[in-house]
Amino acid sequence: MTPGRERGLTALLCAAGSGLALLAAGRTWATVHAGDSITPVAHQLSGRDLGGAPGACALAGLAALAALFATSGRVRAAIGALTAAFGAGVVYASTAAVRDSRVLDAAGERSTLVSLDAHPAIDVNLWWMVSVTGGVVLAVGGLLTLVRGARWPGMSSRYDRASGRRAPAPAAAKAAAATGDAGATGDAGEEAGADASALWKSLDRGEDPTARRSGRP
Repeated sequence: MTPGRERGLTALLCAAGSGLALLAAGRTWATVHAGDSITPVAHQLSGRDLGGAPGACALAGLAALAALFATSGRVRAAIGALTAAFGAGVVYASTAAVRDSRVLDAAGERSTLVSLDAHPAIDVNLWWMVSVTGGVVLAVGGLLTLVRGARWPGMSSRYDRASGRRAPAPAAAKAAAATGDAGATGDAGEEAGADASALWKSLDRGEDPTARRSGRP
């Protein structure tokens, strides 16, 4: 696999991980049923209701993805380390968000009736696991960037190669122009030499060269 293709696949991993985490953040993670309160209630809590950390880490991972193409060398490796940290943050925050204490606190913030029930029922679905999966995928992409990112080409490398191929053109044009000027100078010199030789030969024969130029016989 070429370094450029490896970079592209790693970028897809990071984008997929961040996308999964952001998708899951808007879905319902838990439902709290308070049947023993004055009025029975059921509150559905999304990932954002339980905490904004998973979504924030996913957004940071997307920002790091843009820097993955714009940087190179050790800077790119540092971006990979940050991306892996963002992925780990998504995993930790998603796991912590579905703890019973956190779910009850979030439900209590939305309705005081939940706190009146001594034993509310908590139903947690699997959307938080989707967020965890996204964090793992994002972390893997960051680790790949950390380990192998220094070998990948930068975004401007192809433009540098193209400019390097076009650079000799002006020099070649100058050389061609210089050669043409030298040739023209040489031709002019040869013509001047021929005229001088013809003049001396006519003088040796006793001819008047001025008379021939003026048109006299």
